[in-house]
Amino acid sequence: MIRLHNAIRPAFRSRRWAHNMPTFSHLNSVNEEDLAHFSSILAPTSILSTLPSISTPADDIAPYNVDWMGKYHGQANSVLRPRTTQQVSEIVKYCAQRKIGIVPQGGNTGLVGGGISLQKEIVLSLGAMNNVRSFDPVSGILVADAGCILQSLSEYIAPHNHIMPLDLGAKGSCQIGGNISTNAGGLRLLRYGSLHGTVLGLEVVLPDGTILDQLSTLRKDNTGYDLKQLFIGGEGTLGIVTGVSILTPPAPQATNNIFLALPRFDNVLPLFQTVKRQLGEIMSAFEYIDRTAYDMGLQHGLGPLLSADEVGDSQCFVLVETSGGNQDHDLEKLNNLLENLLTADEPLINTGVLSQSPTQFNSIWALREGLTECVQKEGKPYKYDVSVPLADFQKVVDAVRERMISKGLYGDHAISKVMGYGHVGDGNLHLNVIAKHGYRPELEAALEPFIYEIVADRKGSVSAEHGIGSMKRDALHYSKSDVSIDWMRKIKQTFDPLNIMNPGKVLP
Repeated sequence: MIRLHNAIRPAFRSRRWAHNMPTFSHLNSVNEEDLAHFSSILAPTSILSTLPSISTPADDIAPYNVDWMGKYHGQANSVLRPRTTQQVSEIVKYCAQRKIGIVPQGGNTGLVGGGISLQKEIVLSLGAMNNVRSFDPVSGILVADAGCILQSLSEYIAPHNHIMPLDLGAKGSCQIGGNISTNAGGLRLLRYGSLHGTVLGLEVVLPDGTILDQLSTLRKDNTGYDLKQLFIGGEGTLGIVTGVSILTPPAPQATNNIFLALPRFDNVLPLFQTVKRQLGEIMSAFEYIDRTAYDMGLQHGLGPLLSADEVGDSQCFVLVETSGGNQDHDLEKLNNLLENLLTADEPLINTGVLSQSPTQFNSIWALREGLTECVQKEGKPYKYDVSVPLADFQKVVDAVRERMISKGLYGDHAISKVMGYGHVGDGNLHLNVIAKHGYRPELEAALEPFIYEIVADRKGSVSAEHGIGSMKRDALHYSKSDVSIDWMRKIKQTFDPLNIMNPGKVLP
């Protein structure tokens, strides 16, 4: 690698706050007769249940009832694993008749409890629907089952010199249907946009079992309401995504990245402006990491990318990636950028490193992508995925830390770390509050609705890319008006009048 040398308190508005568990008195539990019917649709290996007729060991059901953070614990006694859209349709049609709640589940990598049953719903796992239906290497249009793992799709189209338009730290486990249902953002959104733009068509099983086939491969189709947009980010509350048509971009012919250490957070915004102006169309990512997150990463074996002497008292770090079509052209732009940064009268950076090989390129990204796993090793994280103005990233983190100190909850006995990292390019802060000894009611009470009030005061969003799920259902009004929520309820009622589809999620 080439090495380079050289808070406030918000004014809260008064808002109502309640965090209540919904009741599902309108729904029925799965019984033996139901399992007998499901057995007429699915193979025996596709049905898991703790009920006597099947008697699946509890340990085999547990992965479907507990999220990967260990924060949300479901109560489903049965899991169905269909292999075809027709099977999904028949299951949903029967559940509608019997008023059995359904929780669609992908890779179970969500962070807001959206894929975990709340009470007696059945889990419908889509992991067995994992076939690529078609890929056109000329247009780059991929059609696949919803259960395809994101990384597997990336590997499928890589020989054709294409990449998926989204990239996530959970790419080895998350499924494309779940990505779409949560409108996942990730590391490539700055360059390729959101799934609202790259998804061309969807196949969806509606709450009455009807198959809505809008699996279009057309780039342009201006024929009335674009219904697929309702299911992108709908979190399975309006229907179950079973198939997707998505536009994949050509793989860049040249990729580079740099990792920069900044003396203070105030330099992040002017640096972002400078980088955008000088790199232009080749900039594909601009990631922010605060000092607490960086030091945590080092403690868990990520890096070091820079020596301790070079880092000094740097307060934060930035990862910039470029993706272009000509390596010489891109390196010339990067070298000019770095020279300008280092020779400025008031340098915006302390030091930095420029990758010189694929291995070095991957090691720089490994630090950023590995932070989520490091957080898990530190304790139990309260994770808040929010959108706020870029200038407020550090102010939000500092305000939360000060809050926990004022409550006597900051230290190894309670909250051991408060840190922030995220996507500067789209204003997305990942605020992580680590409870060293596990989740506790008094910790959550100190954090919520405090954090949502901070976000609302800055006219931000309580969910930037992780969704609402069950975690933020009662916080929705901090980002959506009463009129907006009312119309969301009307849409839900139109599609799912029985409220069987992922009940208790998204809407308060």
